[in-house]
Order: sequence, then structure tokens, then C-alpha cells
Amino acid sequence: MTIKDHTLIIVPQKGGSIKKIYATSALIKFASVSIAVLALCAIYFSYDYVKIKGKTAELAGLKRLTAAQKDQIDLLAGRVGEFEKKMTALQHFDRKIRIMTNLEGGHDKNQILGIGGPIPEESDAELRELPIGNIRKDIDRLLEEATFQDRSFRELSDFLTKQQSVLASTPSIWPVMGWVSSEFGYRTSPFTGKREFHRGIDIATRVGKEIVAPAGGIVTGVSKKKGMGNMLRINHRNGISTCYGHLMKSAVKNGHRVKRGDVIGYVGNSGRSTGTHLHYGIYINGVSVNPRRYLL
Repeated sequence: MTIKDHTLIIVPQKGGSIKKIYATSALIKFASVSIAVLALCAIYFSYDYVKIKGKTAELAGLKRLTAAQKDQIDLLAGRVGEFEKKMTALQHFDRKIRIMTNLEGGHDKNQILGIGGPIPEESDAELRELPIGNIRKDIDRLLEEATFQDRSFRELSDFLTKQQSVLASTPSIWPVMGWVSSEFGYRTSPFTGKREFHRGIDIATRVGKEIVAPAGGIVTGVSKKKGMGNMLRINHRNGISTCYGHLMKSAVKNGHRVKRGDVIGYVGNSGRSTGTHLHYGIYINGVSVNPRRYLL
């Protein structure tokens, strides 16, 4: 045995023969290196196993999260589709109103009207695979259309508000109910027998009957004249004014603001008159027009 050889003695505890194992230094070194390599390999594979197991759990969690996000994306895509249908319906409604109000040309040129309908020949699987970027683009487009639609409805609202104001100031109801005893235009004077132009209509009714304003306006003339007797005048908007003659008395004063249906006076027989009636005249920019055009 050389000096570099080693002997391993195994002594049993309860009798038996002693065993001796001879090993060279090279063998011991090889065994030590092998054990160290095996230990490192075991540590490495153990670490790799733990790492892979952690990644597997993480991957399972990501799959669950992806599935949940996919459901949310599908729900969002459905909501976007519903919103698009409602926007299309609103745009059609907007166009109808504009046609009715002669505002067809008021649209922004960039606004899209009347676009909609099913997606051609696409399966549910294809729809579910649409990227989130497409949904984002749809939302951006719908938000832009909603901005246009908001602007359009504001324009319509302003227009209708103005129209409401114009209608409220346009004479459109009878100031008093009765029968027309003399029409607008040329007639034979009941006093002179000559041809004269009658600048209104005469409405015969009982004395003291209430006279109402046919539209909103401001009372600008409460007076007494030889021919018309007790009379008053109301200025409405857009150059329209109305006058009332032969009143028993007035119920308003100069400067009073009246609304359609407000009592402004009472039917009488004052002035140059053959009987109880109301003379009712309408003027546009100072020119008399036939009140029949405005009576409903």
C-alpha cells in the first residue's frame, strides 16, 4: 500500500468481523467530487422545480385573470354595440327634427348620420378575438359622435326656444268669441254708404264680454278716439302689433306685459259704432293685414 492510500475500518457494535476498505487518494477525490456534483445537481434541480412550480401557479392565475378580462372585454364590446345603436337612433331622430324645422344644412360635415346594421358574416369566435385596440377606437369614435350630437341638440334646442318665443308672440287665437259682422277689406260704410277700406274685422258679441290677448306682448296704447272709442294696442315681437276698438273699458294700462289668454278689456259700443262689437286689427311693420290669417 502506498502512502497515498487510505483504509476505512468498519467495526460492528455487536460482534462480528471487522471490515477494511482500501481506497486510493484518487478514488476518494473522485468520490468527493462526484458527491459534490450530485449535491449541486440536487440543489439546482430542487430550485428549478420550485421555480417551475411557482411559475405554473402564476400561469394558472394569469389564465384565470385572462379569462375574467376576456369576459369583461366581451361585455364592454356588447355595451359599445348597444351605445352605437342608440347613437344611430338619436342621429336619425335628429335628422327628422331638422327636416321638420328646415335645419337640414346645420350639421357638421364630419358628423356621421344613419350608419349602423349587423356585422357581415362574422362568427362569434371572430368577434371575441377582436383586439382591445378596436374597442378603444370604437369608443373614441362614439365619443366624438356624441360630442357632435350634443352640439346638434343644443343647436336644435336654441332654435326651438326661439321658435317658441316667436309663436308665443304671434297672434293665433280669437280675442273674443262671437260672429264676424264685418270682414277685412273694402266694404260699404254703414254711416256714409260710400266704399271704404276696413282695416280689421268686427266681432259682434254681448256687451261686457272679456277680451283676451291673442299673444304675448307689451301694451303700448290705451286711449280714446272719436272713431274707435275706447281702444288699446299691443306690440308683439317681430314687428307685429294688434289693436282693439269700441271697448267698454280696458283692463290693462300702458307698459303692462301680457301673455296669451290674459284679459285686456271688455266688449262695448264706444265710438262710432252701430252696436256692441269688437274691432280687431293686426299690423305687421305698421301695415294692416287680414286677421283671418292668424285665427285658429
